[in-house]
Amino acid sequence: MLHHVEINASNLPATREFYDDLLPDLGYELYQEWPRGFSYKHSSTYLVFVQTENEFLHNGYNRKATGLNHLAFHAKSRQQVDELTGKMRRKCVKVLYEDRHPFAGGSHYYALFIEGPDRLKIEIVAPE
Repeated sequence: MLHHVEINASNLPATREFYDDLLPDLGYELYQEWPRGFSYKHSSTYLVFVQTENEFLHNGYNRKATGLNHLAFHAKSRQQVDELTGKMRRKCVKVLYEDRHPFAGGSHYYALFIEGPDRLKIEIVAPE
């Protein structure tokens, strides 16, 4: 069982706004908050977001480099994927693979792929 994942963010307020809009819809609840970070929890697993220290901001993030590529979450249904797609589009969040959406992962893989803060790929997958 995964305990937690901690992600450094270049812009904590923008990261907070993004995940405040997304994670509660996926069953996560705000768990902790402090001046340089916050976390969301679902069951016994939680996600932690912390402001990157100034001395490391110039390094940036690229999901194609070594390290974390993306986060994938379970959706309750295809309808939830569709609802989140609409919500993210209204928030001007970049939908990835738009030309193949919602089947970018294959003909039996119904999902939303979006680009979150710092260009981290987020995937929301409907059950088959």
